[in-house]
Amino acid sequence: MGLRPLPGLTGLGGGVVQAVRRGRDAARAGADGAADVAQPLLVVGRGLRRLASSARAWWEGAPQDKRGPVAALILVGALCLYLMPYGPALAIGLLLIAAAWKGRDGGEEAPADSGPGPEELARLQSLYEALVPCFARDDAPGEEGMYAHDGSYERGFEEFSFTAEGRIERLLLRYPPHFADCDTDQRQRVEWLLDAKAGRGREYRFGWDEERNRLELCVLPPLPADVVAQPFVTSPGETVLGFTDEGAVQRTLPVTDGWGSRDVPPVVWRTGPRSTEPHLLVLGNPGSGTSTLLRSVAVQALRHGDVLVVDGGGAGEFAFLAGRPGVPTVESSVVGALAALEWVVHETERRLLAAHRARQAGEPVPQDVRRPLWVVVDRPAQLSHLARAEGRRDPQELLEVPLRHGRAAHVTVAVAEQFEGAQALAQAVRAYTRARVVLGPESADQVRAVLGESPQAAPAPSGPRGRGYARLGGGPVLRVQVPATPDPHDEETDEAQRQAVLALLPERSGVGQAT
Repeated sequence: MGLRPLPGLTGLGGGVVQAVRRGRDAARAGADGAADVAQPLLVVGRGLRRLASSARAWWEGAPQDKRGPVAALILVGALCLYLMPYGPALAIGLLLIAAAWKGRDGGEEAPADSGPGPEELARLQSLYEALVPCFARDDAPGEEGMYAHDGSYERGFEEFSFTAEGRIERLLLRYPPHFADCDTDQRQRVEWLLDAKAGRGREYRFGWDEERNRLELCVLPPLPADVVAQPFVTSPGETVLGFTDEGAVQRTLPVTDGWGSRDVPPVVWRTGPRSTEPHLLVLGNPGSGTSTLLRSVAVQALRHGDVLVVDGGGAGEFAFLAGRPGVPTVESSVVGALAALEWVVHETERRLLAAHRARQAGEPVPQDVRRPLWVVVDRPAQLSHLARAEGRRDPQELLEVPLRHGRAAHVTVAVAEQFEGAQALAQAVRAYTRARVVLGPESADQVRAVLGESPQAAPAPSGPRGRGYARLGGGPVLRVQVPATPDPHDEETDEAQRQAVLALLPERSGVGQAT
């Protein structure tokens, strides 16, 4: 016998269910209403916290001489608002509006910046303590506390960032006004210390702001080392010495490398009658790329002129130019070098006389005079030593005429020497070579001795061949990476680079050999 539901219970159960549903819906509506009411409060609260954090960060980073005036200005403003009609209400309203604007982004609290970790904080503090002997001074009460042995890095460091590995990537620090930032030795002392403490093996740029007493340290990206010799887009009289950092020059050139085509900033050397630096001097240690730069210059010069080569090293690194159209000779012996340089002297004098006669007669300068002549000399100090041993004339003496009068005669001299033979360079070579390049991981003192000014970037302890610094006349010191221009006759040369160099050379008109 089946059970039957009692009368009235079904209706009662349905009413209970409906009541429960109505209560749940009402609770949800109340919660939504409470959330709608709390949403503006959350935004304002988040904004107030952010405003307070920003004010605290500014106060801790502000120098002592600015805190007092700012505090006095805030007190005066608060007093004026208090005395104004409805001033306090207006101040509270402005504060709430600013807080709502500051906390407007997102309904949830923005994730807080994790900031530097314990290891990074320790690195900053260690760097700060290392700078204390450089910047601290007992008789500077106005800057008391900026750099002290018991101080914190927050007193002197305004901005900083780290790499993913925890190494310093950028640092902006403030130094006291009494620091002699115009003294090169004092600046180098600070740069050496930062280079050592921030981590060796990288290149840094030091930006000194003497007006605001700020020093910025930035890690420099590597220069393009995969650009090989190629027909660069330049005008006659322009030679690409290498490539530098973005923003260092107001020009870019399209180049082709292993990754395709791109635009890179070049270091362009301009020669000719209107050039202020018509001759070039390259210095470096063995293996730094001085001969590579001379080969690059010679290959580019063949596009619009003649190239005479004197290879003082005697290694045959320029023999691939022998017999090419536009190459009068390639000499590597003392006798051959003297004969070639004597011809250069006579050719320079002939060009000067021909140009003078043409101007006197009111005629244009002959074409053979206006055609550029390049004299490329590698390792002249070694040739001078061999010439003295044989009782012959010093070949460097013959360079004085083209160096002194070469600009007017369309004759350009490019000399490369190693540091070990730099003292044997003739006075004329040192005096008339205003375009200069230093290659290799040299010290800042060596770079300054050659270029006349210290680089803003700290030299890296090691780098690819052809990496260094260049300065054209009185311009800035630029980082430079020479395009790869190897000797195509070298068996160890990469095949792609060999073909790139050979593609730039004119076909031989006959059999020519270096002496």
